[in-house]
Amino acid sequence: MARRLRKFLPRDAVIAQPEALRVYECDGLSAYRQLPKLVILPRTVAQVQQVMRVCNELRVPVVSRGAGTGLSGGALPHADGIVLSLANMNALLQIDAVHRTARVQPGIRNLAVSEAVKHLGLFYAPDPSSQIACTIGGNVAENAGGVHCLKYGLTVHNILSLTIVTIDGELLTLGGGLDAPGYDLLALLIGSEGMLGVVVEVTLKLLPLPQSVQVLLAAFDTVEKAADSVAALIADGIIAAGLEMMDNPAIRAAEDFTQAGYPRAAAALLLCELDGIPQQVAAEVAVARRIFQQHGAVEIRVARDEHERARFWSGRKNAFPAVGRITPDYYCIDGTIPRKAVGAVLRQIARWSDEYGLPVANVFHAGDGNLHPLILYDANQPGALQKTEQLGGEILRLCLAVGGTITGEHGVGVEKVGEMCVQFNDHERAQMHAVREAFDPKRLLNPGKAIPTLARCAEYNAMHVHRGATRFAEIERL
Repeated sequence: MARRLRKFLPRDAVIAQPEALRVYECDGLSAYRQLPKLVILPRTVAQVQQVMRVCNELRVPVVSRGAGTGLSGGALPHADGIVLSLANMNALLQIDAVHRTARVQPGIRNLAVSEAVKHLGLFYAPDPSSQIACTIGGNVAENAGGVHCLKYGLTVHNILSLTIVTIDGELLTLGGGLDAPGYDLLALLIGSEGMLGVVVEVTLKLLPLPQSVQVLLAAFDTVEKAADSVAALIADGIIAAGLEMMDNPAIRAAEDFTQAGYPRAAAALLLCELDGIPQQVAAEVAVARRIFQQHGAVEIRVARDEHERARFWSGRKNAFPAVGRITPDYYCIDGTIPRKAVGAVLRQIARWSDEYGLPVANVFHAGDGNLHPLILYDANQPGALQKTEQLGGEILRLCLAVGGTITGEHGVGVEKVGEMCVQFNDHERAQMHAVREAFDPKRLLNPGKAIPTLARCAEYNAMHVHRGATRFAEIERL
């Protein structure tokens, strides 16, 4: 394989030394690690096509990778395959200020796009917390969201076209117009976790920077009051640009790390960002303040300037590394639930946290019910990871039980393959496999991820049926 690839790639684009491969052994879900056979770093679309043709001919599995910031093991290498890193394909190819679009390569950082078009009064809306490092290609693979997804949508709502390379080296462009005949393959590819093709170019939709932005910080003495405030705000017709919630363990960790000015004693904290024209924002701030007061906020602050606005957000944006300072390891869950269930679900998570003896810090996109419980544990303790995974599975199945889903933006990867057996039935999963095989008949693209086999689901369901029955009464109480 290496000999074949070095015929058309620079020598430094084919990594084979074990110590160099170690850099690529995992993504942000570091509990799972695996060395690939090779890591390939192409610089051109033609090189990607040639690599794919060789892999297809030799039946070598391909795991494409961006910055490796994903949290579901989606970029975990295959033991008998290659990692195809798109990190060197990081150019901003074209900015069209008139049509508000940007053509980019997949390795460009999310934040770099907004920085490059800010002088034109434009920005790229999806902004995951890892946006300083994560890449657009990875965002496409996982359908990433971020703190502003409530108003501006996920990656799928902000992509106009994709160019991909298929497993047999064919170059396809999907989308590109306001409407197109046939199947919506663009939406199919976004969120497909690298199982249908390798993204080599993306056309992004850019938006005008809002004229006015205000951020409110509201503190509550119970999580339920904060959750009820979120529901009331949206019921009143206010669609915030960002609406984020943190519980007390997350508040304290973030404040210790960033000194964002958070009230450390609060049981829950809401960050509500409103944007638009000045008159609209002023009116919505007044409505939000009234609703928060009516629902028992013990403190409400409005950012006085851009510096304080950035400070308020710094705690939320750095919540994950902040929690990382207080625990040897943490495991991040990504389930989404109806907003009305937030308070009840958080209460149940707290009960299970006590039962398992594992602290949990909750940080999440309150506006769309996307939970991010962080389970704190020490991987050096025997059995700790297994117990943590068990609690994580409980939380994801709870999300399903209250009418939610197992992932909002992190993807399935290897982390949630088991829970896919609960959310989807045999026929639905068979359809997913059929779609995949239409693009990749040999199943060489990111094998073993996202879609479980029928045999794996039979084993998973057999293992969890008894425990699920004993949990039914607890879930019914919600």
